[in-house]
Amino acid sequence: MRIIEERRKINKKVKKAKVIFLMAHKDLDLDALGSCVGVSLILKQKRKDCYIIVDDKQHELGVEKILRELEGCIPIIKGEDIDKYLYPNNKKNLLIILDTNKTELVQNQAVLKKIDEKIIIDHHDLGKTTIKNALIINDDQVSSTCEMITELTEFYDVELDPYYATVLLSGIVLDTNNFTLKTSAETYYAAYYLANLGASAKKVQYLLKQDIEEYTERQKLLSDIETINKKIAFTKASPYTIYRREDLAKVADTLLFFNNIEASFVIGKIGKDTVGISARSLGNFNIIKILEKLGGGGDDYNGAARFENTTIGKVEQELKKIIAEEGE
Repeated sequence: MRIIEERRKINKKVKKAKVIFLMAHKDLDLDALGSCVGVSLILKQKRKDCYIIVDDKQHELGVEKILRELEGCIPIIKGEDIDKYLYPNNKKNLLIILDTNKTELVQNQAVLKKIDEKIIIDHHDLGKTTIKNALIINDDQVSSTCEMITELTEFYDVELDPYYATVLLSGIVLDTNNFTLKTSAETYYAAYYLANLGASAKKVQYLLKQDIEEYTERQKLLSDIETINKKIAFTKASPYTIYRREDLAKVADTLLFFNNIEASFVIGKIGKDTVGISARSLGNFNIIKILEKLGGGGDDYNGAARFENTTIGKVEQELKKIIAEEGE
């Protein structure tokens, strides 16, 4: 795994730092938060001051549960308060960005300008908006960032109690859709390793539990499914309903379970003036080529794009036009 190959570069930056900040993408999911927690434990073993930046005002249920349970155990701060924690010599500050490499997707873009030294640890494809001037450790063959961090915790023999092992496992389970997507022998080994440390499959399922009202709302998206070229499933939401980004992603995951479907695209409003696309693939369909033309990104298995001040109808037309042009 590439993260082990790059460990000396990571160590060099960590050793120089007096204060280290961890930041993932907006709309935290279990992989983003789990990887932040995992890195914080590695840094704790190295006796480094470490803070996780969380600016999201709303959280999916699993993330909310973990944040509530971690209160008082791991320092969590808002990006707007970072000046209180920065070391006077800026060269001694380090920002580690997890589970994203895109400028526009991080929790707080202003933080990027305040800290010069940066490390990116991610499993999504790089693109035009990838954060510059950073040590980039990117492995798009890995299932999840939690898998990468699990490998690192094992290498450094970090003492993980069953709770933290469970948090890391939940990120792997989420991003592989219960080990059905982008799963390799290394993924199963990471799960085995965490299980040996006491990670609880029952607790993972607890973290993945869904809100009944949100589940019912998502089901509405499955009532009007189209297929394109018999292998692409497509659906769009009502313009009067605002969904969370992860809700669209879960619907896209579900669409892959239908016969003959190789890829899925789900369009819906994710803000008052924002439309989002969530896409999934079994790996045989190039969703990245399509998403990048729409200003989005991702990897061979999952991706997304977002649009400001437009309509679901216009996004639908553009998406279908590009799919037709690509001849997919």
